[in-house]
Amino acid sequence: MKLFKYALSILFCNAFRFLRFIPNNDPIMACMLPFAKQDKWWQGALFAFMTMVSFDFITMKVGLWTAVTALTYAGLGIMFHFVYKKQAGKVKLRHYIGSGIAGVLIFDFVTGVLFGPAMFGMSFAQAAIGQIPFTVMHLLTATFFIILLTPLLDRAIVSNPSLEDSAVFNRIKLWARA
Repeated sequence: MKLFKYALSILFCNAFRFLRFIPNNDPIMACMLPFAKQDKWWQGALFAFMTMVSFDFITMKVGLWTAVTALTYAGLGIMFHFVYKKQAGKVKLRHYIGSGIAGVLIFDFVTGVLFGPAMFGMSFAQAAIGQIPFTVMHLLTATFFIILLTPLLDRAIVSNPSLEDSAVFNRIKLWARA
């Protein structure tokens, strides 16, 4: 298990979300994609799910919306794992950007257009029209975060063998003995 990598990445993602320096300050897609390309199909799904649930828990806003968004992000993590598994060679930044665009369109359609009317008492047409400016902003911010954060997270945390649980625990044991 890669608990240290998950915990570090979830803490980073949630801390970043608290900054709120731009509208839709949500780096979850950018941070989930490197986990999705890993060797286990559930890694990206678990990361996205735990990030959504933990943020809503911290902000005391756990509810049906938490389940909808967390499960939608988890489904995207599973989908992208199999997309990346079929790609020959290394996943490049352009693959991550394409995945982010597709992921945002799917996420916003499911959460905003399909579930929005049921949860917020609006018509399907209102939800679809109202979703357009939000989705445009979401596409811009997700692409920005993917360009900025995804390669860094991929190299520094997700693909870094020195951050594997066994390596971290061995360093802690050595430090505790000293």
